[in-house]
Amino acid sequence: MNDKLQEKLKQLPLSPGVYFHKSISGEIIYVGKAAVLKNRVRQYFQNSRSRDNKTMALVAEIDDTDWIETESEVDALFLESEMVKRYMPRYNILLRDDKSQSFVRIDMKSEWPTLTMTRNPLDDGAEYIGPFYNGLAVRRALRYLRRIFPYLTKERRTGQSQLDEHLGISPRLSDGSEAYKADLRLLMQYIRGRRTDIARELEREMKQAAKAEDFEKAAKIRNKLTALSELRRRVMFGDSEFTDISKDRALSDLTDLLGLNSEPARIECFDISHLSGTGVVASMVAFVNGVSARSEYRKFKLSREINDDTANMSEIVTRRFSQKNQKSWGVPDLVLIDGGRPQLGAALEAARAQGYNGPIISIAKRNDEIVVHSTKSNVTIDSPRLSPGAGVVSEGDYLFINLHPGAVKSSGHAMNLRSSGQASMHDDVVRLIQRIRDESHRFAISYHQVIRSSRQNSSLLDGIAGIGPKSRSLLLKKFGSIKQIAAASESDISDVVGPAKAKLIISRLQSEKE
Repeated sequence: MNDKLQEKLKQLPLSPGVYFHKSISGEIIYVGKAAVLKNRVRQYFQNSRSRDNKTMALVAEIDDTDWIETESEVDALFLESEMVKRYMPRYNILLRDDKSQSFVRIDMKSEWPTLTMTRNPLDDGAEYIGPFYNGLAVRRALRYLRRIFPYLTKERRTGQSQLDEHLGISPRLSDGSEAYKADLRLLMQYIRGRRTDIARELEREMKQAAKAEDFEKAAKIRNKLTALSELRRRVMFGDSEFTDISKDRALSDLTDLLGLNSEPARIECFDISHLSGTGVVASMVAFVNGVSARSEYRKFKLSREINDDTANMSEIVTRRFSQKNQKSWGVPDLVLIDGGRPQLGAALEAARAQGYNGPIISIAKRNDEIVVHSTKSNVTIDSPRLSPGAGVVSEGDYLFINLHPGAVKSSGHAMNLRSSGQASMHDDVVRLIQRIRDESHRFAISYHQVIRSSRQNSSLLDGIAGIGPKSRSLLLKKFGSIKQIAAASESDISDVVGPAKAKLIISRLQSEKE
């Protein structure tokens, strides 16, 4: 350990947070979380016989360490997973697999919604909050929260045991489903980090109840506030409320690079997905304080199915920045378009026509270059702010900025530019933009696959004479997919649509299989 790092480690706080180990070239080689930063980070530099070869190799490469303090361990948990996705450190092998991520699922459209954990978010209308990487830690946190905001983990059935109600961890049937849903909304706000808003809302309700001399209700709300205060010392959710944006170097560097007046607290990215003009959909992902805010994601189905990404981008940006959506969703501090000059031009024209005048840039698939319009993007690119070797090519009114000199890309989304053989002062910016672009692409692709799957399912059933829309809907609701219907017995299908229709369906599916 060098002298500079040794002095720096003396400044480590006793709070939870995320730490970044860096090599001598400045590359982030490991991202970790800690309940107590001072204790966890210093452990790496203490002699221990229990270290494995991976840890020993990591420690040997560490030349510098940075960190971000968080409000709680769960904040650190969420932030760690986001930073691993952004920087893809070489030593974070175990966290690279997206299959390890978990989401909190709440089906608010049900009469009595349930709260569960899942690894595979579906397009089923339910609320998904996440992702989180340590499912065990999230489950432990939810157990604490259940004492304040009682919730169901299984569908409520008539005659089932009321033990959970008596214990205060499930909603009371006598209170009604609307009161239960109101509590669930508070729980979702809490998980998303809006604790201050919840406390204010509960205090207001408590005062109103006391004023109306409903002292029993006021006492219940007071107990919730007390429990929330106690919970704050144990576990905490959320990223946007407590992450110090000024400590995210990528956001700071991006602000300087584009000549923005302040750090872009909210960045939105748009992407289009289709198959030769069919199943055309679009995605909008939002990153708040440099971290993905999944609850703010939106997906769009295009009004026309055409193989024209420029026209499609124009439509989707027009819809996003309609006066209605600007009012209900707010406006971003920076817009990122997945595409080159044509897509950026279409987005600029559409957004300005709707009255949005914020900065808009794009990232071109050719070598992940940033594309800006010299006058309409509302950014300022000055050569002195660029790292040595960074290239700026002017093509008409557009500038193509290459922040990773010497690095090239094979094609499309096939690979990201993670190492170019030489360090650049803009590496953090590149990784942030790539992370946002990749998430937008993933979200668009997943929605496109849902549309294609739905069409394939419906097309097979559409061709069966005597099977109408109602029967198709009942079958898909019961079995979930054509594959599951094909695996079902004739008697099971008969229970849904009757024996005559069941024979028709079985006959058709068997002929398709042959």
